[in-house]
Amino acid sequence: MEIFKTFRIEAAHRLPNVPAEHKCARLHGHSFVIGVHVAGEVAAGTGWVCDFADLGAAMHEVLETLDHRYLNDIAGLENPTSEVLAMWVWRKLQPRLTGLSRIVIHETCTSGCEYRGP
Repeated sequence: MEIFKTFRIEAAHRLPNVPAEHKCARLHGHSFVIGVHVAGEVAAGTGWVCDFADLGAAMHEVLETLDHRYLNDIAGLENPTSEVLAMWVWRKLQPRLTGLSRIVIHETCTSGCEYRGP
């Protein structure tokens, strides 16, 4: 069984490793949606894989670090593509969230990525 919870952040960034004329080389922002997925067995007592409140608690520090920030200034996000952001979120959550199975990043309504760990 896999459950998920989504979180929204507002953040600005630019991509420093694209050609200067590329639109993403310019400072811009996104309403990122971050999906955190946890897989496991449904516990007999609780009837759930994981308490959704535990997902929210695990994401608290991540959200405080990312929301309404310039992502390029955050250590590890100097080239903040969606792919790099997904891996960064995974590294922050993996020690705290048993059963973490994937991170899904939507940088727009139609574009994003999934990361399932190393």
